[in-house]
Amino acid sequence: MLMAHPAVLEELLRRYEELRAQQGEGGDGVARGMEDVSYTLCVCTGTREIAAALVAAREQLRRPAAGRNTPVSTSVPA
Repeated sequence: MLMAHPAVLEELLRRYEELRAQQGEGGDGVARGMEDVSYTLCVCTGTREIAAALVAAREQLRRPAAGRNTPVSTSVPA
């Protein structure tokens, strides 16, 4: 499975929390933003519900960098 870059997940989580804090203020922009970021989080985490997407994104960010899909160095030690 493809995994989103950690910086992307961090930004999506930040945006989600920001919009959630503004949700009580109403407005179509906030509601539309919540829909967009929720959808994107679900796509990035391979889930169908925002609650599962939030858990999956946070879990992916908690994993050590060695466990992520990072490029392998092609240099040869001297």
